[in-house]
Amino acid sequence: MKTIDRLLLTGMLLVMTSVGSAALPEYVEAEPFPSLAPLVERVTPAVVNIRVSQTITRRSPYGDDAFRRFFGLPDGPSGPREVASAGSGVIVDAARGYILTNHHVVENADKIQVSLIDGEILDAVVVGSDAATDIALLKVESDGLVEMPIGDSEVMRVGDFVLAIGNPFGLGHTVTSGIISALGRTGINRSGYEDFIQTDASINPGNSGGALVNMRGELVGINSAIISRSGGNVGIGFAVPTEIARSIMNQILDFGEVRRGLLGVSIQTIDREAARALETSVDSGALISLIVAGSAAEEAGLRVDDIIVEVNNEKITGASELRNTIGLMGSGEQVDIRYIRGGKSLSTTATLGRQQVSRSVGADIHPGLSGAEFAASSSSAIRGIEVTRVEPDSLAAQRGLRSGDIITAVNRRDVRTLEQLTEIAAVNTILFLLVQRGDRAIMLQIR
Repeated sequence: MKTIDRLLLTGMLLVMTSVGSAALPEYVEAEPFPSLAPLVERVTPAVVNIRVSQTITRRSPYGDDAFRRFFGLPDGPSGPREVASAGSGVIVDAARGYILTNHHVVENADKIQVSLIDGEILDAVVVGSDAATDIALLKVESDGLVEMPIGDSEVMRVGDFVLAIGNPFGLGHTVTSGIISALGRTGINRSGYEDFIQTDASINPGNSGGALVNMRGELVGINSAIISRSGGNVGIGFAVPTEIARSIMNQILDFGEVRRGLLGVSIQTIDREAARALETSVDSGALISLIVAGSAAEEAGLRVDDIIVEVNNEKITGASELRNTIGLMGSGEQVDIRYIRGGKSLSTTATLGRQQVSRSVGADIHPGLSGAEFAASSSSAIRGIEVTRVEPDSLAAQRGLRSGDIITAVNRRDVRTLEQLTEIAAVNTILFLLVQRGDRAIMLQIR
């Protein structure tokens, strides 16, 4: 072999040493040739394909008998129809049959089937699901399942090699490789809690819920999203780190639901310009603009005008980071907070309260909102009413509402609570909703 080839091969072998002795390469022409095959063979049986079916009723004027008779149209199909979609999941507890996947993979599912690598098909049930972190926990009943050990996503570094395993485009088990491109990514789902791992390992539609695996064969992330104009992979994929996925799973198993922590403050981002205006020594942080009476923040001695700069020794650079940090913790957890007050650095410990999420069904608010569910927005940056669920082909869906939309005003009146939305809808047959969708504001008419 040429000298350059030998150097390249030596470098690849050094990378492979982290895989362990079980992954020693084969020899080709008396020269070692690196391969990830032993690692893949060990972990792939823990990744499953998920098939989701949902029964929906198409609401269309063509389905109305009087409409068809008036226009002389032939009789058309009526009644419910079944739609199917596919995703991936990871077995994390073989003895109890627990599988981690994405919330959006199983959302609104009527039936869920899990396909193992050997072809066995199992019925699955949702144990619990959390839209804000896009994590769901399923359960199946079967002997001989293979689980994947959960690794520590906190020790992963940019540049670490990873594998993405899933079911892209419904093709079946597929393995791609890459590195961790970035950590702590936010801004992908503004209405949720984010701390994504970014990777260039190929993630395509159908990979959702699949495994992001380190070179020790440990699960470090649940593949969740891609950024692409075409819908295919362009080298920018995102995974929910296992630190978050494990926390959500444990809360579901312990309480039957997610009990998200609450500090009880309204906050604003402090940047350098704001810091100069306030004549403070810090150039970033989260300024407390309101404290809820009896909240964890009040009991911990925090005050309006304090600037939170650290939580559990992790730097806080703004409002969204504080919201994510607190929202990804469970109620009852203790957090160490460092803050600036009057130019002095102080610290306190707060015991987080519990977020109480009230929800409303669209049909109870206005007929045109049938098929949608609403809750007060969990975003500190956008105040309003969040659309938490929209049934396909429902009246709300036909009028343009989508899950994740945040309604900020109705008929030119700001809305912050479900009560305000209900009051306006009670006296108006036509609603004009000002909706924040990502970075865009749109107006929807509801009749």
